[in-house]
Amino acid sequence: MAVTMQDVARRAAVSVKTVSRVVNDEPHISPDKRARVLAAIEELGYRLNPAARTLRTGRSGVIGLGLPDLREPYYAELAHAVLQQAGRRGLTVLVDPTGGDRDRELALLRGRGGGLDGVLLYALGVGAEDADAAALPAVLLGERVEPGVAAAVDADPAVAAAVAHLVETGRRRIAVLGADPRPGSPGARRTAAFRRAARDAGLDVDEALLLDVGPRWGRQAGAEAAARLLDSGRPVDALVAHTDALALGALRAALDRGLRVPEDLAVVGSGDTEDARYAVPSLTSIAQGTSEVAGTAVALLEDRIEGRAPRADGARAAAAVELRLRESTLGVGVA
Repeated sequence: MAVTMQDVARRAAVSVKTVSRVVNDEPHISPDKRARVLAAIEELGYRLNPAARTLRTGRSGVIGLGLPDLREPYYAELAHAVLQQAGRRGLTVLVDPTGGDRDRELALLRGRGGGLDGVLLYALGVGAEDADAAALPAVLLGERVEPGVAAAVDADPAVAAAVAHLVETGRRRIAVLGADPRPGSPGARRTAAFRRAARDAGLDVDEALLLDVGPRWGRQAGAEAAARLLDSGRPVDALVAHTDALALGALRAALDRGLRVPEDLAVVGSGDTEDARYAVPSLTSIAQGTSEVAGTAVALLEDRIEGRAPRADGARAAAAVELRLRESTLGVGVA
């Protein structure tokens, strides 16, 4: 038998109206009651009835999610987190791999295919002005700090922490995988953060060690870029990769050349994906608050779909990031 809102209310010891307000993410509910309702929803596996919502609101209960590349672990895990968060609100998600192409991103914002109530978009080609002019309610994800962007990830503090950690372990020649010459791109922003952190740590930044690996930040690109660097003869004792996939490719290239990780080459990734945690050696990585990003983005999109006033935290919320230390910088058996 399906779990009902009444079941949730009884388990949480609140009224059905309170459950409804929590499910619809309305304000002015005490933290204690909200926590009890959410715990009861999780425990009982309650899901909203999409058909009932459609009859009540005239909406489809379907949102779009545009991501650059589902083959990359971070985007796949972000998609999973969005599906979970949306499912708790009775929303169905249609996932569209955009390739980071501006035209495809714009087509999604314009409601390509029809039937969508709104769109979540990890934007590489479009900006906040495009989202504001979209045909559908839209929320952007990613690292942009311009107004109108939701669930932005501010990776600068974690990049600085990664550089500080590498310097503390004796690294002086640090390379970057994923440097990107396009202004405003994730690679450009993270590389700028690396430059600042390196200079603050007293390091001379060698531009030849800041590598543009191309548009795909996957394992193959990481392995090929690391191989070129390691075969070039340039001295390097650490790599900071802008995704875990790039870092895993770099690990493969290093091991193929008989290098010990981290003794000869320390490696840091970004995304804190499951692959990073179970790699051999396990990968030190920057956690990007995936669940927090997903929860904030879905809640903000629902606000826009329902026409609710912006929340007190404005149109964007920065997810917490942190450096997770593991064997690729600490040594096997240490992490």
